[in-house]
Amino acid sequence: MNMTHYMGLLADNQPWNLLIFMAVPVICAEILAISEIAILFTRKLDGALKKLNKVTGIFAGFYFTGIFIYLMKTAYIPLTVNGEWKGWIDVVAVNFYLLGIIPFLGMALLDLGLIYRNRTEEEKLKIHAIFVSIFLVVAHIAMIFGMIDPTLGTGSSSSHDMMNM
Repeated sequence: MNMTHYMGLLADNQPWNLLIFMAVPVICAEILAISEIAILFTRKLDGALKKLNKVTGIFAGFYFTGIFIYLMKTAYIPLTVNGEWKGWIDVVAVNFYLLGIIPFLGMALLDLGLIYRNRTEEEKLKIHAIFVSIFLVVAHIAMIFGMIDPTLGTGSSSSHDMMNM
């Protein structure tokens, strides 16, 4: 079966790549989303849940920055320079995965007080929730396109026939 580079990355070196590139970022996003909802409903900005949210946001930002740098150097730039993309579906899957850097790093910088310093706590809470939402959207687009046979977007026919398996 033809796979995007995104799915190939997750399938290689099992289970480590799946854990490093998928499980850790998604678990962080889930912790952030669930704690964010609870904080938004309770408006409790000083409890253990807020601390968990903040620590997770900072960790996720720096963790995903490491992933971003690693994949840019070892995959994205070489694939681009060598013309090894498997079509537009492959490009969409990888680019949307890498776009996760924007919301994750944004959350870390917000939680560290490096951006939006002059905003009220409620405004910062809204910005944080927006970052969480953006990450969930780009991650899901990456996952959806990552699971598509990349030859569907190139006009090539796949030799994969479900009826003859």
